[in-house]
Amino acid sequence: MFAQLLYQILDWIFGFFTLALLARCFMQWARAPFRNPLGEFIFAVTDWAVKPARRLIPSAFGWDLPSLTLAWLTQALLHALMMLFSGSGGFMLTAIGWVAVVAVFAVVRIAIYLLIGVVIVSALLSWVNPYAPLAPIFDAIARPFLRPLRRVIPLIGGVDLSPLALLLLLQILLTVLASAQRSLFPLFLG
Repeated sequence: MFAQLLYQILDWIFGFFTLALLARCFMQWARAPFRNPLGEFIFAVTDWAVKPARRLIPSAFGWDLPSLTLAWLTQALLHALMMLFSGSGGFMLTAIGWVAVVAVFAVVRIAIYLLIGVVIVSALLSWVNPYAPLAPIFDAIARPFLRPLRRVIPLIGGVDLSPLALLLLLQILLTVLASAQRSLFPLFLG
């Protein structure tokens, strides 16, 4: 019971930090405005780690690679700690490789959950209060993912159904990702 509680606490802390790093990465990629409470919060939570990482890891192709790398390292550390606490196999070279790949799956899963949240909030704000201070951030992040679907899916009665289509595609992607992770890594069901 203590080990499960410890895992939940660590999973929440590491997951929150990974989510903040991915949000920073998405916001910079989408050129979303950072001069708002959400952007300032994300900077405050992640700056202590991202600033030193920028000296070692350059950004490329519009992606904030230091934030993305730190998100991966955070998940790798979490899974390594869980493997160490569970006593499953010690730290052999192959175990480190497995942890590295499992961390990639975890980062992709968290990024998909983040995108799902962004699309839902963006759609809700567009219906309820399109002039809300945070609406431009969510719209800027969601727009590049919705644009290809908006070209294919016409407005029906003046309603944009592309967020629903994107949410369906993201749910399918989560299912495929979970299935691939279960089949490749039966020991790491996180």
